[in-house]
Amino acid sequence: MLEGTGHDASMRIAEFELERYFARWEFAVRHLLCASDVEGWAMGELLDHADDEAAALWHDLRLGYTETPGHPLLRREIASLYATATPDDVQVLSGAEEGILALVNVLVGPGDHVIVTWPGYQSLYEVARACGAEVTLHELREAAAWAIDIDVLRAQITPRTRLIVINAPHNPTGMLPDRPAFDAVVAIAAEAGAYLLVDEVYRYLEFDAADRLPAGVDSGSHVISLGVMSKSFAMAGLRIGWLASRDRALLARVSAFRDYTTICASAPSEILALIALRARDIVLGRSQALVARNVATLDALFERWPGALSWVRPRGGSIGFPRLRADLDIDAFAADLVEAEGVLLLPGTRFGHPGNHFRIGFGRTDLDEAVAGLERQLVRAER
Repeated sequence: MLEGTGHDASMRIAEFELERYFARWEFAVRHLLCASDVEGWAMGELLDHADDEAAALWHDLRLGYTETPGHPLLRREIASLYATATPDDVQVLSGAEEGILALVNVLVGPGDHVIVTWPGYQSLYEVARACGAEVTLHELREAAAWAIDIDVLRAQITPRTRLIVINAPHNPTGMLPDRPAFDAVVAIAAEAGAYLLVDEVYRYLEFDAADRLPAGVDSGSHVISLGVMSKSFAMAGLRIGWLASRDRALLARVSAFRDYTTICASAPSEILALIALRARDIVLGRSQALVARNVATLDALFERWPGALSWVRPRGGSIGFPRLRADLDIDAFAADLVEAEGVLLLPGTRFGHPGNHFRIGFGRTDLDEAVAGLERQLVRAER
């Protein structure tokens, strides 16, 4: 407490329900059937793909501080993911989470208005609330295939709207807007004089590459791309993320905010991320193949259990948001499943969602065993 004030000196923010749930269960279960990432790479396998320059950087690496914006070669490689970005348009961060925290803190405060798609990753809206902004949740509905409602979004804009946040492909539903809807969101933000943050951590995992949207940073100077090595690139342990924006003054403010968080990224992680990005065709090809195989397994699961399970089939990413039949409470079912089979699902209640939904992840190599455990529990539930 601040002496004499009676006020808590810490940032006032709601407990992160999803992360607290994973803190309890993630490393205590046999099968994580709700993981949002793709099966992580083995370090030795990644290093086998290093080119001569990156291999030398790894061998000669000194474990000191790194540049706050990120290693110049890494920023150059990240910029090459986009059509219009240069290395100076990239800020490397310690995971996507730091990107959200830093960006929202420098963009919004009391009196500002933020619109965020929901259900979604909690920090995308809770950080803005903690900064004192008014947050409007743009609810995605199963009956509408979890699509963004452009008319509703336009009506949610106010003169105080400072930031709009979307996630595509979307966590937890796997929704991917079509191109006209995406272009409309970009235009609405521009008309409102607002920034648009596009959380693109599942970019490159579109089930049909033809559905891939333009990157946010390539869509306008008011649009910011959020990327990370954790999801499509299957390297969550690196804790390397980034923001890409053509608004360099904004990135400078993010960099200055970072002086109070991590200051800089991990030196080994930056070089490993560089190796991975230079071998991106191999890295992403592995993720895409694993997701495609696992989605086929889940398609068969839903065909076998039409009365118990249903979903709007995702169009991208490594997660979906199925619904359990109404007479089986998802929280109780998930608790019984983890106790009986060591298989973890993520109930939709952890997103604050009132439906009987749960997040299922299909980026891991043990999916067949996890699905078998889920089916055994469904059999028990029918008795």
